[in-house]
Amino acid sequence: MLSQKWIFPETPDPQSCAELARRLKIPALIARLLFRIGLHDPGHAGHFLNPRLKSLGDPFLLPDMRIAVDRMLEAVDRGERIVLYGDYDVDGVTSLTLLDEVLRAYGAAPACFLPVRLEEGYGMSPDAVERCMREHRPQLLIAVDCGTVSISEIAALRERGVDVLVLDHHEIKERRPDCLALVNPKTGGSGFRDFCSVGIVFKVCHALLKTRPLSSFDLRDHLDLVAMGTVADLVPLTGENRILVRAGIRRLESTPRPGLRALMDVAGVKPPIRPSDIGFRLGPRLNASGRLGTAVESLELLQTCDPVRAHELALSLESQNQERRNVERLTLQEAEKQLAVEIDLARESAIVLGARGWHPGVIGIVASRMMRTHHRPAVVVAFFEDGMGKGSGRSIGGLSLIGALGECAECLEQFGGHDMAAGLTLHEDRFGEFRRLFLDTARRHLHRDQLHPAIYLDAEVPLDEVGMGLLEAHDLLQPFGMGNPQPMLWAHGVTPTKDPRVLAEKHLLFELLQSGSRVPAIFFGAAHTPLPPSPWDIAYQIERNEFRGTVSAQVQIHALRGAN
Repeated sequence: MLSQKWIFPETPDPQSCAELARRLKIPALIARLLFRIGLHDPGHAGHFLNPRLKSLGDPFLLPDMRIAVDRMLEAVDRGERIVLYGDYDVDGVTSLTLLDEVLRAYGAAPACFLPVRLEEGYGMSPDAVERCMREHRPQLLIAVDCGTVSISEIAALRERGVDVLVLDHHEIKERRPDCLALVNPKTGGSGFRDFCSVGIVFKVCHALLKTRPLSSFDLRDHLDLVAMGTVADLVPLTGENRILVRAGIRRLESTPRPGLRALMDVAGVKPPIRPSDIGFRLGPRLNASGRLGTAVESLELLQTCDPVRAHELALSLESQNQERRNVERLTLQEAEKQLAVEIDLARESAIVLGARGWHPGVIGIVASRMMRTHHRPAVVVAFFEDGMGKGSGRSIGGLSLIGALGECAECLEQFGGHDMAAGLTLHEDRFGEFRRLFLDTARRHLHRDQLHPAIYLDAEVPLDEVGMGLLEAHDLLQPFGMGNPQPMLWAHGVTPTKDPRVLAEKHLLFELLQSGSRVPAIFFGAAHTPLPPSPWDIAYQIERNEFRGTVSAQVQIHALRGAN
């Protein structure tokens, strides 16, 4: 475990915090935390604490929205063959499900198409597009969560007489594709830049319903899908994403969808549902089939109305997720061994690894784990027998991954993604050159101080304040996630009442004591971490713990050091 630098916050003005707490009738701690994220004005802070669907903006502010809506309704009226071409992750399958449901409400019968990861790769690859044409012969193809960089593929479709709409959120590299409409917030100043694809599809559905209302279709009933895709895709939970996820999680807690209910059952997820339940329990299971093969089962799980079939599919995804975890664990072990031999982390600012035999469905997770473990940008590549390789990268603050790959473009067949996550394709013969260029790029862009992890603290809260009251107050700031992290609290001079208990050979369970107050605590992944002599300073988050029907507040330790 890397040592972390503790960054303490500046103390906000006590009088201003007290006034905000009084105006909004909230606890003083919540007012202090609102100040920490720049919400000083009672009006803005009030909207943050109480996000409402009626605050959502006009969907027609998104670029090309009117063109897209008119073309969809034209296809519906003409009875054209519509194909929804998607991606195999949670964002992709929730997007397809939502758009499929609204088009069917208008009387259309769209086909849903998903590429096969191992055989056809990501997005609108030539092989996948050809299979789509052969199986469905679309007259209107709607690319969802892909298509922005598919210049040649979309041009070929247009030559074959297929109209193409692209609903996507990925960065544009050079020029826009020759599609009828590119509904992508990255192309203009719509204010919706942080949407993932299911958020964009929600906006498209909203625009359709504003243009041609349906009394039988309530878009609010489908926000469970929006919450799932938005949280799983790790986009910032700010602005309209916050509104949609807050309302969507409420819907998810009582969802009538047999598939989601079965998935929650096998994952052991019960209300109240938090974004972490989606990110760490529901999302990985829904992703499992797409990682190891095709996401058809995940899509069917969301679409089925049959509880028996839903249960079968949920069990299958559970099994595939376990298989994915086994494959991931072995790949990670091999990657760590390669890292120890081939890259000197005392000198290098990034990690680039690759091998034949690694499964392309888990390299993104492995890259993410290596990035977090070593606090460096990490790129992991899986090479096939023909010498071509699929890679996935994850970055840290200070290095735009898509920008860094752009500086290495001469070695790559193709690449795309975001600042923090990206994918790439390259030939094995260029791997050594790519590694050298990428490591050099990271060395130039990242200062050595940026390679040491820091823990940013929000407020000092002694253990005698930890309880259900604090937990309920802290939940006013939900949903937590990207762009709205859960508050990191700290307490000084804490001691354990006895030796910790080891849980699952990985974690430590404590009872902590401070000034006469005792609080249960868990320290994940610390079973083999040497602990300094107590008393300690602890950086922690407050969590809800339920045991045998009793709910209590629990401390989750994130960092621990000798008390200063």
